[in-house]
Amino acid sequence: MKGHITQDYKKRALHRLKIIQGQAKGLEKMVEDETYCMDVLTQSLAVQESLKSFDALMLENHLKTHASHQLSGKNKEKGIKEMLKLYKLSK
Repeated sequence: MKGHITQDYKKRALHRLKIIQGQAKGLEKMVEDETYCMDVLTQSLAVQESLKSFDALMLENHLKTHASHQLSGKNKEKGIKEMLKLYKLSK
């Protein structure tokens, strides 16, 4: 199923993904250069925080576009199952 993302969310999501891509490339270079482990771990945690920020943005878009529509219509059970699945994956 193809999703719908508003242009604002799309622009913001793509911007965040470019930042994450740059962070990941920086992380790769740090490993190649045998950078001090604590510095590599700090960078890795920064990448993980950026991914969490991306996830929050996508969840916000989903709640505003799909979930509100699903929960008010006949796809209520599907919407609930999707949210529960996402919740379980986040744990």
